[in-house]
Amino acid sequence: MARITASVYTSHVPAIGVAVDQGKQNEPYWQPLFAGYEFSKQWMQDNTPDVVFLVYNDHATNFSLDLIPTFALGCADSFEIADEGWGPRPLPTVQGHPELAAHIAQSVIQQDFDLTLCNRMVVDHGLTVPLSLLCGNPPMPGGRWPFQVIPLHVNVVQYPVPSGARCLALGQAIRKAVESFDGDLDVQIWGTGGMSHQLQGARAGLINRQWDNAWLDRMVADPQACAATPHIDYVREAGSEGIELVMWLIARGAMADLAPPASGKVAAPRVRHRFYHVPASNTAVGHLILEND
Repeated sequence: MARITASVYTSHVPAIGVAVDQGKQNEPYWQPLFAGYEFSKQWMQDNTPDVVFLVYNDHATNFSLDLIPTFALGCADSFEIADEGWGPRPLPTVQGHPELAAHIAQSVIQQDFDLTLCNRMVVDHGLTVPLSLLCGNPPMPGGRWPFQVIPLHVNVVQYPVPSGARCLALGQAIRKAVESFDGDLDVQIWGTGGMSHQLQGARAGLINRQWDNAWLDRMVADPQACAATPHIDYVREAGSEGIELVMWLIARGAMADLAPPASGKVAAPRVRHRFYHVPASNTAVGHLILEND
């Protein structure tokens, strides 16, 4: 059967992608941030999956205030790089896995989650920056990403947005779906976005190191309590864009220790790497790699 072997969590700051594309990784401002991903890049080479199920939020490239799906699953066989106003990033097309995506859609919808199914999507920095951070940019032309990708867009832009508890439960449903797929696939699930940041208003530039790190502690050790965090806490403590962290809970929900029924017999996942850094374009950057025991 297919199996989820690990979960990866990272911020998806657009300026990080620009820094990679322009070769600025060793500049004094950027070097400390990219140093925090050196372990992860080697870990990815040593643990390359067949498929990455990548949870992110679209930034008005596929969806606008005219159409706001809460959860939108990319079911296409490929996903072109979006033009976010400065031309598409110099990256290869992202290859999908339509067979697994269709199976996940069938299973998750039968578990009473309403998904929007997308047979055509473009992917913006929410998805491409995590790929660059963990894999580097493949050489162009002719480069390829080292695995296939199934994108899941989550609405964290326009309220109402899904609760942390709903996101954690969706991760559990995704795990069940993956494990029922009739194929030998190594799957990782990635949660992206966050951490504390606010891009507008009187609190623009807000960073809350203490809250961010306490949230990471809880997400690893007590994800149910973390999922109970009300939306107002994210806004007050982590800024208006801190709500992106609910997407990390989808990835956390897919780990083995939360597979229902909760028997208490499965150990918590191993923390293979943890990194936190500020600032990166007025944003706190968080990063985790968790492996199933």
